[in-house]
Amino acid sequence: MKNVLFVLILTTLTLTGCTGTNQTRQTAVALQQNKALELSFNFTRQSGHATNQFAVWIEDANGRHIKTIYATRFTANGGWRRRPDAIPNWVRQSNISSMTKDQIDVVSSATPRTGTQNFIWDGTDSNGIIVPDGNYTLFLEGTLRWENQVIYRAPIKLGGGTALTEASVEYSGDFITERSMIDNVIVQVFR
Repeated sequence: MKNVLFVLILTTLTLTGCTGTNQTRQTAVALQQNKALELSFNFTRQSGHATNQFAVWIEDANGRHIKTIYATRFTANGGWRRRPDAIPNWVRQSNISSMTKDQIDVVSSATPRTGTQNFIWDGTDSNGIIVPDGNYTLFLEGTLRWENQVIYRAPIKLGGGTALTEASVEYSGDFITERSMIDNVIVQVFR
């Protein structure tokens, strides 16, 4: 995982014209120090309509939305209005209806291809302010097909050091074949 992160940083720095070895190492260390949490999981794209939507976000111990880390572009850009069963928990918790286009663009992207997905939370809220140590919850919600959903919840304790955290999973609906859309969820806390 660290090798993949380093290659990603090196590639990014090379593309932006920063190829010095010292600068690359310093940037990798700085990024590592700002990483509060890393989420990885296997994503298998499903065929057909009303599927492949997912979001990742953080809530505090009182259930308040702290930050969206990622949401699929279709849902974030208004698909939630046309298809209310697309990641409905995230839609409700994120209060997307009050987000600006720029705020939506920061957290959304095209639905990824099949493969391992990695997301990093830097320990900040939606305004870029570092959150205090304490208890949080990571959510990963996916729309498997129409109203069929999966939601992973992982309790997070910031301030306790590096630890793997187990995510619980809950499915709703009858579509069992699409349950492979998101699996092998791994959550690691670094702060």
